[in-house]
Amino acid sequence: MKIVILSDTHVKKHSDKLFKFIDILFKEADMIIHAGDYVSSSVVSKLREHKNFVGVWGNNDKGYIRDLLKEKMIISVEGYRIGLYHGHGNSKNTLERAYDEFSTDKVDIIIFGHSHQPLILTKSKVLMINPGSPSYKRREPWYSYVILEIQDKKIDVQLKFFS
Repeated sequence: MKIVILSDTHVKKHSDKLFKFIDILFKEADMIIHAGDYVSSSVVSKLREHKNFVGVWGNNDKGYIRDLLKEKMIISVEGYRIGLYHGHGNSKNTLERAYDEFSTDKVDIIIFGHSHQPLILTKSKVLMINPGSPSYKRREPWYSYVILEIQDKKIDVQLKFFS
């Protein structure tokens, strides 16, 4: 299972470049996960063209996007429980908020966004993944996304950077 993980696309206009990028990702992915802050419903519609799209909404998503998606969810992939949450809130930092959101759930992996800072680490035996952003890098030097491959109970996670 090859999963492309995105977050924080923040598309307001000029989505052609992002949509071309998504079309390329569709060709190589068995599943696409987006951890919120699409901003434009056109991004959600584009991602929904993929048969295995899963996503949650972020703090900058309004109306239609919140009606269509959940704020938090847990999915099972190849025997692993994966928690999805954007990471927004007022207490602690983004990593801690995402981790705390699943404190009463048994998850193996947590996918989040919000900070636009790519990150892969383990916290108390939970794999924490923030893909950064493929289209709005803020203060980061590169745009980014993550490829998560799960096969035969082995996990391979790769952070991909581009300019």
